[in-house]
Amino acid sequence: MQKRALGNTGDTLSLIGLGGVVYVQMDQQTANALTAEAVERGVNYFDVAPSYGKEQETELRMGEALKPYRDSVFLACKTTCRNREGAERELNQSLKNLQTDRFDLYQLHAISSVEEVKTCFAVGGAMEAVLAAQAAGKIRHIGFSAHSAEAALYAMDTFPFVSALFPINFVTWSRGNFGPQIMAKAEEKGVARLALKAMARTNWAEGAERSFPHCWYEPLSDPHQAQLALRYTLSQNITAAVPPGDPRLFRLALEIAERFNPLTNSEESELLQIAEQLAPIFQAA
Repeated sequence: MQKRALGNTGDTLSLIGLGGVVYVQMDQQTANALTAEAVERGVNYFDVAPSYGKEQETELRMGEALKPYRDSVFLACKTTCRNREGAERELNQSLKNLQTDRFDLYQLHAISSVEEVKTCFAVGGAMEAVLAAQAAGKIRHIGFSAHSAEAALYAMDTFPFVSALFPINFVTWSRGNFGPQIMAKAEEKGVARLALKAMARTNWAEGAERSFPHCWYEPLSDPHQAQLALRYTLSQNITAAVPPGDPRLFRLALEIAERFNPLTNSEESELLQIAEQLAPIFQAA
């Protein structure tokens, strides 16, 4: 699988990352097998958070599954805590759960407002814990993930983050005007771009049977549309994408990435026609 540079860090990441939500309600033997398959197929980017699943199950599954590969993969984790004490506690517990002594990337997770960013950077805020951990060698790079364009833009103007993890999706870009402004700011600031929600279709319809129960949105399951959507995202100036948290969709994303070529103009027109019929899962304010 193709790998791309993570900004100017010297690290290179596989086009597709394995997101920890894939491990939700998965037994350890299955998690080990999926992880081994991913590594064998060229995946070196693994991303998880303690909030995925119940009782930190995804961190525990990933930690055990990655034991044979830890030194050859890029491991990213996150915190939703906004104060120093909580972030420090969560970071150290994540290190223990993942059976590692350091994270390659640690991220402020799901920042959703400018006020949250300000809280993280205030006296006693989460960034005190993150910076102290970096100084102690527990973190190599610092990033953030966001579902708010306003918060993402403010964060990048506040601190030299290495990376931004945010939705880059054909519907949200074309119908919700969500994503392009974050991409432009990240390029301006030299922040590496990591993509979420590439294979999202729209919100689940009221009362719809959720055939992918660990996805809060309806993902694209049609192989043709899914490959157009993922290739659309991978054709942007990004490092990598994390597909939906379902093993079936993760494997589909691997197949698409293994034979990736940029989207053509006619394919993009086809995809944007599909988008016209869909409501975006995110919209710019």
